[in-house]
Amino acid sequence: MCGIFGIVTGKDEALGPLLVEAGKRLSYRGYDSVGCATLTSDGQVDLRKDVGRIEDVARRLAFHEMRGTRGIVQLRWATFGAPSQANAQPHLDSDGDLVGAHNGNVVNNVELREAFIGQGMVVRSTNDGETCVHAVERYVDQGFSMLDAIRHAYHDLAGDYAFVIGRVGENRLYAFKKGSGLVAGVTDGISVVSSDLPSLLPLTRRIVRVEDGEIVILEPGRIELRRVEDGRRIEREVEAITETMEEAQKGGFAHFMLKEIHEQPRRAGEMLHLYDASPHVAPLVERMKAARNLYLVGCGTSYHACLLGATYIARLAGRPAIPVLAPQFVPQYVPAVGRDDVGVFVSQSGETKDVLLALEAARGRGLEPLALINVIGSTLMRESRAYLPLACGYEISVPATKTFLNQALAFLYLALRMGGHSTAMLHTLPGLIEETIGAAEVAVAGLAESLARHDDLYCLGYGLTYPIALEGALKMKEVTYAHCEGMLSTEFKHGPLSAVTDGYPVIFVAGPEDVARIVSGVNEVTCRGGWAIAIGEEDPRLRANAHDLVVLPPAGPLFNPLLAVVPLQLLAYRLSVARGLDPDYPRNLSKTLTVD
Repeated sequence: MCGIFGIVTGKDEALGPLLVEAGKRLSYRGYDSVGCATLTSDGQVDLRKDVGRIEDVARRLAFHEMRGTRGIVQLRWATFGAPSQANAQPHLDSDGDLVGAHNGNVVNNVELREAFIGQGMVVRSTNDGETCVHAVERYVDQGFSMLDAIRHAYHDLAGDYAFVIGRVGENRLYAFKKGSGLVAGVTDGISVVSSDLPSLLPLTRRIVRVEDGEIVILEPGRIELRRVEDGRRIEREVEAITETMEEAQKGGFAHFMLKEIHEQPRRAGEMLHLYDASPHVAPLVERMKAARNLYLVGCGTSYHACLLGATYIARLAGRPAIPVLAPQFVPQYVPAVGRDDVGVFVSQSGETKDVLLALEAARGRGLEPLALINVIGSTLMRESRAYLPLACGYEISVPATKTFLNQALAFLYLALRMGGHSTAMLHTLPGLIEETIGAAEVAVAGLAESLARHDDLYCLGYGLTYPIALEGALKMKEVTYAHCEGMLSTEFKHGPLSAVTDGYPVIFVAGPEDVARIVSGVNEVTCRGGWAIAIGEEDPRLRANAHDLVVLPPAGPLFNPLLAVVPLQLLAYRLSVARGLDPDYPRNLSKTLTVD
């Protein structure tokens, strides 16, 4: 998840320190490289950028010296192109009189980049931010005004993104968006634009929120909105902001965990767009299909995604995949792997030591390592033969939410492709996730109040929902400090049922195909006085037998697990808050585990 900020003033001045401070206020979004560009009234462009933390790069490249009437700072979270000085943003056009930066993913980057090279443009990187600049350059070179060039470029750029660009000789910046966040602000003598509020608040609290399909033109002390469709002006009232900086970083949510749960529909949609356009999906699918043995390797949340992925692959591609915890992979499977085997290694951070050790041991015996990663440039990315990004952006809260959902969705996407099925149906999923969040927020609020006094509970699932039960239980343990055991519902009667007493809570995650089996487990609990909570689609059998039912939208067995995890995430969050805990930073835990 990149961050962009642009400013327009009425005279040449020292913009470097201001750009650095704005960049720092965007750094919570996560990044691997940073760059600044300034444009002066006499037509000079000063561009400085590199890999590293903003404080280090700013000091090394003397950002404080940069002057101009306009400035852009960008913090890049790599998706297209590895972290490097060339791929860092902002970017120039072929002649150096356009400079711009973006936030998001332009999914037809490869095709556009090849077209621009074929048209003789000077393409210096593999980054899609540069593709945005050249998309505008193409129409400027044909004689279009900047406004009309942007309108045409908007339709050429596929994906979800926001983009800011300036041109030598014009004391203005232009920004436009399609899917990613963009907000503009104005005060005496300056106008500003950014990915989100935190970088704007120290400068102004008078803001205008930019919508998809809109272009904002920034001039000193003035902003103007135009429609991409026809260039016509849009009238919109300036909004007065009263949020604090911390509230703005959290997007108005009380905690990052809650914000990241609510980001899941958008992040799922962005990943699907990315995969639909990626030339790397088909070769990776072919390698998985051709494997003698296919292993899915991860830890914790990532392992739960592997477990669900194995079920998807068996169901949709008709072949076995072996899900395994990374530390156990080495003693249990590595001695038997060989050159015909493939492993898909999964990690949110790309630095999880257990996963890296498993990859190293298996590769030493000839296994081909593939990966699902969220951090471009991570060790796991570099050590893998091929990889796909999860496109989740930076996840600040220690409990993984949006990264789990996109890991599981990535496996569903790959399983469909392996089985020769269309992936078009997946594009209804973001809307279903959004609907689930809205309904679950209401449903779990009352449950959390009643469950908060319990220090012991179970979370059970079957088939496709078994990995979801494990993931839900892990979230409970992470952020509530209560003991929540996740397990297969049919295994509960083989011992753990003895724990059930009056009022003992047991959560059942019910897939639409498995309701009869789940109802049997529900009755084993209720007849012993236990409290049965079901999560599933509306079904009279669940309604009649469970004490409480959290209803999911009707979506079928494949989507059901991806929706069912949402109420569990929200329930864990609400329980944590009810117990007076901070769900973002649970005790004893780290976001990235680099120790044995």
